[in-house]
Amino acid sequence: MISVQRVELAASTLVSRRIAGGQGDVLAADCRPSDNAQAFSIQTEVSRQWCEQVNDSIGGWKCLQPIDGKWVVAPIFTSTINTVPPIPLWPTQQVARIEPELAFYFGLDLAARSEPYLAHEVDAAISRTHMALELIYNRHVDPTQCTHYDNLADGLVNQGLFVGPQVDTKQAKQASQINMSLIYDGHASTLAGKHPNGPPRTPLYWLVEFLRQQGMGIQAGQVVITGSYAGVLEVPLDTQIKLEYQGLGEMQVSFNSK
Repeated sequence: MISVQRVELAASTLVSRRIAGGQGDVLAADCRPSDNAQAFSIQTEVSRQWCEQVNDSIGGWKCLQPIDGKWVVAPIFTSTINTVPPIPLWPTQQVARIEPELAFYFGLDLAARSEPYLAHEVDAAISRTHMALELIYNRHVDPTQCTHYDNLADGLVNQGLFVGPQVDTKQAKQASQINMSLIYDGHASTLAGKHPNGPPRTPLYWLVEFLRQQGMGIQAGQVVITGSYAGVLEVPLDTQIKLEYQGLGEMQVSFNSK
């Protein structure tokens, strides 16, 4: 176990990096998480300290179904969710790193309760679906030295979210695969997009149950992304980017450095 004091110290280090857009080494051994529970306790303290220091709130979540027993869940802070380009971010070697996803907005609370939520209750709470790009930034100097738990404690390399146009809810619910076109500055490529968990709402059902077990819940107005269709894409800064989800819609966006 990591003591409460070490959890607070670990979180303070990670919050400082997040505020400054900085990077650092893995946490000291006596602060470093070695399992899901330890990492999530640090992540939760990061959220508390961040929201207190910058007057923010949790505006959403990123999630996937667990991978080999490892939790894939992290908050997305309200102040880092943007809908109007250009989108400010911390670049990596002068490029923006993004993941194309679908974003699900909740119109109803799914508060903590004693019994699990059924899938149809989760579906009924979703108000709309959008195209979205997760903004990626690793706050570790050497990512190869990180375990999954290091990244889980630090929010799974999330630095924010761009929410694009709304799409058809029924189509999006079944969109296990989406062919994509990426165009910018004379570059054009096609991507055979595939959701890592099949139907893109599958991780939502896991997330709602996971949060319930933690005594937490989903709040109306929060947005959840559930996994990239094409891994991490690198695109230039200060450049108009067009990304089409074939059969669903398209978005145009640009990014600049904070």
